[in-house]
Amino acid sequence: MRSKITFVIGFTLACSISVIAQGQAQSPADSAKKANVRPNDVGDSPKEPFDGVSSDKMVGQCVTLDTEVGAIVIEVMPDVAPESSRNFLNLAATGALDTTTFSRVLKGFVIQGGNLFTSEHWGAELAKRMSRHLPDEPSEVKHVRGIVSMARGAEPNSASTHFFILVGDGHHLDGKFAAFGRVVKGIDVAEVINQAPVEGETPQKPVRIKRAQVARCSPSL
Repeated sequence: MRSKITFVIGFTLACSISVIAQGQAQSPADSAKKANVRPNDVGDSPKEPFDGVSSDKMVGQCVTLDTEVGAIVIEVMPDVAPESSRNFLNLAATGALDTTTFSRVLKGFVIQGGNLFTSEHWGAELAKRMSRHLPDEPSEVKHVRGIVSMARGAEPNSASTHFFILVGDGHHLDGKFAAFGRVVKGIDVAEVINQAPVEGETPQKPVRIKRAQVARCSPSL
């Protein structure tokens, strides 16, 4: 079963962005395998690598998403969205994004990742990770091509692990969503993902993130 959270962007339904809250529709076998997973099955989450790190120390950090069609390098912007940046760095550093897919595409506009339900390692830990919500961090950063921002639901402070990369401008999102990063290399890879065949907004063959890694941004980028 697929549930959707509709973004609050003040546009018509045809122009609105929605995010799949718990993943793509699954086969009966997959659903049965994952049905008993509950966030409360595990205790408090352990401290993650960037928990408690100051914004100054997160500046200059890049996340490389090594996908099946090439690498996308994203520089975080903790000066404008510290908690969203911290969250993204932690997701990459802990391996939570490994084997997840870009599970939603709007042609010429965005690709959306961060749906941990699509991970080959889905289980109680990832379910608990998806249940953690972030504070809203709107800013003056413009949602233009190459910007990476947090997806969220209609309720305040409802962003969790879903993020989207813009391959086209989306100024109607300005001041409403937490833009926390920018693509410094691999926007052409994002475009390849964006142009793949879809059924509605669901890729026919979702592109998988093989591995996500955190490192200092290269001075050449």
